[in-house]
Amino acid sequence: MPALASDMKKSTGVRELIIKALDEDIGPGDVTAQSVLAGNEKGNARAVAKSALVVAGLEVFSEVFDYVEGPIEVNALCNDGDCIGPGDVIARISGNLKGILMAERVALNFIQRMSGIATLTSAFVDKVAGTGVRILDTRKTTPGLRILEKYAVKIGGGVNHRFGLYGGAMIKENHIAAAGGISEAVTRVKNQIPPTLKIEVEVKNLSEVKEALCAGVDIVMLDNMDVAEMIEAVQVIGTQALVEASGNVSLDNVREIAETGVDFISVGSLTHSAPAADISLLVDV
Repeated sequence: MPALASDMKKSTGVRELIIKALDEDIGPGDVTAQSVLAGNEKGNARAVAKSALVVAGLEVFSEVFDYVEGPIEVNALCNDGDCIGPGDVIARISGNLKGILMAERVALNFIQRMSGIATLTSAFVDKVAGTGVRILDTRKTTPGLRILEKYAVKIGGGVNHRFGLYGGAMIKENHIAAAGGISEAVTRVKNQIPPTLKIEVEVKNLSEVKEALCAGVDIVMLDNMDVAEMIEAVQVIGTQALVEASGNVSLDNVREIAETGVDFISVGSLTHSAPAADISLLVDV
């Protein structure tokens, strides 16, 4: 299981996310459940996939039920990373029916979001199969949900880029503009960071590629280049640095980009535009 899984499981931040989400949804009380149910009824429910998807977020889904009226037991019938189809049961839930209904939407919101990201990531990974290229996520995540969304990317077969600004030096166009050029920006970074941290520079053309290589960077990011430019850039870079392609990547063009010889392709849409997976929670009468 990805390393983020253990971090997520023990994370106080994840628990706080769940509690905040429940508080946001329930507020001072679930008007409907409190009116329809006495509170001591027991029942069973099941989470069912309504379309093909890659499951992600089972632990978070299950934990939501720990913070409502119980006792409630959640039994997962699959694992994160499993590919399932329409009608497949993801988990069975049993216990206090009022609590189940109060937790339903929040639990589904988490697993639908995470499974949607894992499903989209898996589609990108499948598209580049056999090329050796790795699909990376970005920092374009939902504020506060980064640990969950990056975990979902790994479940889908992708690779996490830096988790935050502290995870490595990435010199982008605004840094370059502020410093007065690539060479100056790289020099300033090298004078400040430990040698164990990698330096990546975003470039827009071959002239900037050559300047970045002369500055001694570890990774060159080809930003919004067309395929012909990427091929030429990869040839120029050779083994001097790793190469990442970024910008306007889709399922339609990711294979062509991979075949240019880059090492990584970063895809912001994995987290900022993944559609939620279609999952329902049904009470068994």
